[in-house]
Amino acid sequence: MRRFLFTALFFTAVFSYALAPDGFVLIKGGSFLMGSPLGEPERVGNEHQHRVTLGAYYMGRYEVTQAEYQKLTGTNPSYFKGPNLPVEQVSWFDAIEYCNRLSVKEGLSPVYTIDGRNVSWDRSANGYRLPTEAEWEYACRAGTITPFYTGDNITGAQANFNGSRPYNKNPISEYRQTTIRTGSFEPNAFGLYDMHGNVGEWCWDWNAEYAAGEQTDPLGANWALYRVFRGGSWNHAANFTRSARRGGDRPDRRGDYLGFRLVRNADVEGIEE
Repeated sequence: MRRFLFTALFFTAVFSYALAPDGFVLIKGGSFLMGSPLGEPERVGNEHQHRVTLGAYYMGRYEVTQAEYQKLTGTNPSYFKGPNLPVEQVSWFDAIEYCNRLSVKEGLSPVYTIDGRNVSWDRSANGYRLPTEAEWEYACRAGTITPFYTGDNITGAQANFNGSRPYNKNPISEYRQTTIRTGSFEPNAFGLYDMHGNVGEWCWDWNAEYAAGEQTDPLGANWALYRVFRGGSWNHAANFTRSARRGGDRPDRRGDYLGFRLVRNADVEGIEE
């Protein structure tokens, strides 16, 4: 009986992991406290905690690289050049367009309808997309409740950020002043790399106040001036790389600190608990 149970559990685990497309991690979803507690050092006022419940989704293990971006689009806009470096100097609109082009190339249904500067999202489509802000934070935390998935502090040996501006009066650490190869540090508990630092990652949401009360698969506000990016970058202080820290910029902004990571809807019927 024990052998049968072990075998069943083994194949369940293998089946669940096998569901994720190549280069992606299956995030089974669940409930978590989004935002930061009042006592978290260097928190920002727009991070008020609220409970969020998410369904399953796939998330890319790595930020989209320059090699991947150039292969699909024929261009590489990045300031810091290198095939295995994350692509940067891409706007939110560029990231949206990339998602649709990759979906079409792989025979998937494009997620976004683009009408000039107006973008709508078909939530039933199976193509590539940007994460929602809630999906990003849940994936970044990977079950942690500390400021970083590394714990109460983060150093230059754990992420690529401006180590000359450490967190909560901790010692100064390395400041590389450039992006670096994706996957250069240990991943979080979900197997995701570079969720803190390297490049800020565009999300779907507008950068506005969180809705009050508990939320399920929230999409954020209907409009604001800026779109959200998360995770901080090579040039941001440690505080900006916290799991709860919210960045925002114009959706047409192209900066050497802005990149993105891909998400796809998961086949929830095939996921074993």
